[in-house]
Amino acid sequence: MSLWQKLKSGLSKTSQSLTQNITSVFSHRKLDAQTLDAFEDLLIEADMGVSTAAALRELLQKQRMHQEISEPEIKEWLATEITKILEPVAVPLAITHKPHVILMIGVNGVGKTTTIAKLSQEWVNEKRKVLWAAGDTFRSAAVEQLQVWGKRLNIEVCTTKPGGDAAGLAFDALKKATETGMDVLCIDTAGRLQNKKHLMEELTKMLRVLKKAEPLAPHTILLVLDATTGQNAVDQVKAFQEIIGIDGLIVTKLDGTAKGGVVVAIAKQFGIPIVALGVGEGAEDLKPFSAHDFAKALVGG
Repeated sequence: MSLWQKLKSGLSKTSQSLTQNITSVFSHRKLDAQTLDAFEDLLIEADMGVSTAAALRELLQKQRMHQEISEPEIKEWLATEITKILEPVAVPLAITHKPHVILMIGVNGVGKTTTIAKLSQEWVNEKRKVLWAAGDTFRSAAVEQLQVWGKRLNIEVCTTKPGGDAAGLAFDALKKATETGMDVLCIDTAGRLQNKKHLMEELTKMLRVLKKAEPLAPHTILLVLDATTGQNAVDQVKAFQEIIGIDGLIVTKLDGTAKGGVVVAIAKQFGIPIVALGVGEGAEDLKPFSAHDFAKALVGG
């Protein structure tokens, strides 16, 4: 299956919901206030966020008020406008240092560990040398999961004792990555809710400790988001951005949700690069983010 087909298939639940609503709203009608209200509501239902929905409504009103607008026309118009919102954030992940230190953050259950494995598969294919650090020291299952993936990909995993100091582990792993000539050091972290103060403090401690070893580290902080959580993902971005700062986003589980529009809401509100999308379980199902392809798939193009 091609990249485009995977994306289209992955976003089918979202696009199906959205296009059904578009069909019911834009069937043989001139654009009036009632239609605009219904249009704004369907965008909010698709998790594009209140401000994005309002902005798109206003734009449509300005351009096409009291005109006939067909279902194919509105789909094309919507795909074009969503592409404009997404294009500034469609920025691929760049490996710019050696070792390039990547800190993976996010709440529990978003798929951080498997995302690390999928990214690393790409780096290994590019003949880059990769080292992992199992920074989720609270959950032995998380460490074991990383080790299983490490064996599959022939990547060494740095660990510490259960409940050990994650910041100290990160420091040691960076030292090792530097000494052994690694290209990428990827540090997994404990899944933390944005409202758990002590866990957030541990994250900021990890940052401080890494900077002692390498002032520019971590070079990339990637927040992994689960698309199925819809608008809760927006709250997560806000909280992590305020506390630690985010360099890039990876949105997972798009194949299991009708809430894929949240990607548009996040792009418009935060402007943080979206480096990849997860549209399935396989290693090949982490796709680089394309604004045009995403917009087209979202509206059922």
